[in-house]
Amino acid sequence: MKELTEVIGHVRGWRRGWTERTKLQRIDLYTRVTLCALPWIFLVSWGLLPLGATLDRGPAAIALGGAFFAVNAVQCLLSNRNVSLSFAHYRGSEPFPMRRLRLPAALLAVLTGLLVALAAVGGIKDEGLALLVLDLPVAFTIPYVLLVPVRTYLLHCAAFAVALVALLAAVGVPGGLLFGAALSLFVVFLLVLTSTRPSAWSMSVMWQAEDARDMQARLAVAEERLRFGRDMHDVLGRNLAVIALKSELAVELAQRGNAAAVDQMVEVQRIARASQQEVRDVVRGYREADLPTELLGAKGVLEAAGISCTVEGADGPAGIGAPSAIQAALGWVVREAATNVLRHGDPRHCVIRLTTAAGAVVLEVENDGAGAVPEVGGGSGLAGLRERLAALGGSLEAGAAGDGLFRVTATVPLTAPRGLPSPAPRSVSPEER
Repeated sequence: MKELTEVIGHVRGWRRGWTERTKLQRIDLYTRVTLCALPWIFLVSWGLLPLGATLDRGPAAIALGGAFFAVNAVQCLLSNRNVSLSFAHYRGSEPFPMRRLRLPAALLAVLTGLLVALAAVGGIKDEGLALLVLDLPVAFTIPYVLLVPVRTYLLHCAAFAVALVALLAAVGVPGGLLFGAALSLFVVFLLVLTSTRPSAWSMSVMWQAEDARDMQARLAVAEERLRFGRDMHDVLGRNLAVIALKSELAVELAQRGNAAAVDQMVEVQRIARASQQEVRDVVRGYREADLPTELLGAKGVLEAAGISCTVEGADGPAGIGAPSAIQAALGWVVREAATNVLRHGDPRHCVIRLTTAAGAVVLEVENDGAGAVPEVGGGSGLAGLRERLAALGGSLEAGAAGDGLFRVTATVPLTAPRGLPSPAPRSVSPEER
């Protein structure tokens, strides 16, 4: 039942993340479609209506007006093609090839010349000139404003406005219309700046947040894999060492014809079955080390290997009196330390000592086989123990203690420091036992 509940929770989380991403994709699509539609809206309104006056102004005006509309339509197409790439450039996901701006820039120069020519031949009415000026730079500036810094954009817009007003003045456009043209350019440049860049910034922030959620999910998966690998190492390490030890003992007894070899192999069978159950518990996330059980297990395993073992303070406040989360963490330390004694050392005696000092529980595992113990400070087992203890604000030290002794010392505060979670004890159902 627990597994089914976890699967349902994962499915719901995946569906919720998928729904949020779908909504974000819709918002992104809506923003891009809006920016692509904006040049066409200007084209069929302020870019087309003033050109109707050219029908009464002679063939030259009609030709110039038709050419202006056709070039403007091509400019809108190029603008739509560049919107997605300019968005990607703004977000930093893909560089924009600046060569794609060569043709739009050339078309903008052509449109400017056609507009000045229309004004020179009197092909448009006075009020229509301001509307055409409004439409003139829209298609080009929508993608361009996303490709350059705001300051660069404003400087280029000012230079374009000065050049256009100067050309209109050169063909005899009155001062009032020149002021109206300059005002129209100011309005359209500001409109493009305040509508395009904030939209792109909002989309960039939302996509960054979505990417952060994806990264968080991947980190959670990686953390769970590390936890699983650490638990598998801690669970199987000692059991496999004991199985190897008892198997060697059974072989020696069998070679001597001693019937005790059967008892040793029965014990190997029992440990193997227990290990199988512990692996299942790790996979299900139920496995917790129990300090009293681990102390008894370590004592029995070490003595079976011919190492005398003394346990001190197991019945005191540092043992059964400690919180369950601390007992579980120290249980893993006992298991790993006993495994290292069996694997790496050749001691005759081992002492496991539990004490309290300065509001913390201190566990010491000391043996007299330091001369045969390699440097294990960087081992994966001790590294995993440090991670477990760090979650409780604790620490782990391992190394030679002089006089041929090797000591592992684990310290865990009785009160978790602020900002660190205090793992709660987990209840185990009778079925799990």
